[in-house]
Amino acid sequence: MRISFDEVRNNKIRSYFLISFFIVMIGILGAVFGLYFGNVWFGVIFSVIIGIIYSLIVFNSGDSMILSMSGARPVTKKEFPHLFHTIEGLSIAAGIPVPKAYVIDDTALNAFATGKNPETASICVTTGLLKTMNRQELEGVVAHEMSHIKNYDIRFMMLTVVLVGVVTLLSDFLLRTFLWGGKGGGDNDKGGSFALIAIGIGLLFAILSPIIGELIKLAISRKREFMADAEAVTLTRYPAGLAGALKKISKDPDPLVDKANKATAHLFISTPFRADKGFVANLFSTHPPIKERIKRIEDM
Repeated sequence: MRISFDEVRNNKIRSYFLISFFIVMIGILGAVFGLYFGNVWFGVIFSVIIGIIYSLIVFNSGDSMILSMSGARPVTKKEFPHLFHTIEGLSIAAGIPVPKAYVIDDTALNAFATGKNPETASICVTTGLLKTMNRQELEGVVAHEMSHIKNYDIRFMMLTVVLVGVVTLLSDFLLRTFLWGGKGGGDNDKGGSFALIAIGIGLLFAILSPIIGELIKLAISRKREFMADAEAVTLTRYPAGLAGALKKISKDPDPLVDKANKATAHLFISTPFRADKGFVANLFSTHPPIKERIKRIEDM
């Protein structure tokens, strides 16, 4: 099975479009903030500076923060030789440096990859997954995470998380300014009505933009899970391995990863929370339906 190069190219185009959309959202929030104080450019420059500082801090330390928040610990080849051999073998097949190996001491069946690039990447699996999967199934899971690394999904998703964080940070700051900051410098007799209308629109945008940003992040995450599944099959040449792993994961009686949270959930191979049903739950899901993923793999 070969991945469609057109699909990969279209995925990249959509990715650049979405990043541009985030940047526009940040610019609008900054402009509204500046308008409130009577100087649009002040607001835009302020938001850009805050965004750059926040992005540099989170982007450069994000992978270590994620591993720490998840309770992951580095492991040796002596402790988990099969995990090491699987990672080493698949990294050769993928043509990338060997990622660092981590485990989470948890009975849930799950795994994720993180890092800024293939040179700094790590693959983390739960001890529950290591105990449950056979060799082919573990290879399928590791190949899925290896695909995220090879395709630079780990960098893109970290960047997306950073941009959502910037939008949320600026939105929260803007809301607090509107609620507690008084009238602002942009409210005068000549332009007061316009300023009030603009501030009203800005207030609405400040409320909605974090929700829009989160939905975009989740849409990107779901799309890339399908792509990583397909790429994993090209690495292992054995679709039944990943399909079997996903079937076991779907039947996990306790899928909750104790230290997972909303900031890291999209990184895992399957949602690390207990299943919720309903339209809203599906809308905010970090992953596509696992049954659909299995069907696509088995159809390859």
